[in-house]
Amino acid sequence: MGKFTEYNVSLKGLSDGVHQQTFKLGRTFFANMENEDIRDADVEVTLTIRVAGGHYDLEFVCKGEVVTLCDRCLDDLHLPIDASYSIMVEYGDGYNDDSDTLLIIPKTENSLNVAYMIYDTVALAIPVKHVHPMGKCNRQMSALLRKHRAKATGEDAALEEELIDQIDQIDDAPTDPRWDALKGLGSQDND
Repeated sequence: MGKFTEYNVSLKGLSDGVHQQTFKLGRTFFANMENEDIRDADVEVTLTIRVAGGHYDLEFVCKGEVVTLCDRCLDDLHLPIDASYSIMVEYGDGYNDDSDTLLIIPKTENSLNVAYMIYDTVALAIPVKHVHPMGKCNRQMSALLRKHRAKATGEDAALEEELIDQIDQIDDAPTDPRWDALKGLGSQDND
């Protein structure tokens, strides 16, 4: 059995009407796709197939979450996924994927593997820049970045300093006293 055989959709056996299939994507799916950027995932994909007179309208709806690294602090970053993709599939003499909206597959094919369509749909829903919202990055890494950026000059340095000051203000905001008691536990030596 191949890595993606569970993503084979048997089109020829479907009667006219609406059919649905569900797929669960996790860490293994993205590892098999050789995507090292996605460290974990919990994405549900609903595939709706509308069959009418030899035409197959496929609609993929992907919802869930992927985990990647923050570009700024290198901590895990949880990104929501809510994406969809539609394509029409028809049988023809040969394979033709020249169109973005129509896929022609050979008449000899009994099924269509949709793994790469699903992967592309999820991968394109991930923003190019992977960063935590302001003030949510790892504090130690933010301090190191500030130290190394101190050597920057000009307008960029002023903007960076302003942003770092904003992060510091968020970091210095009063916290719940119950948590303050726990902060000291990590710095004590366990003899």
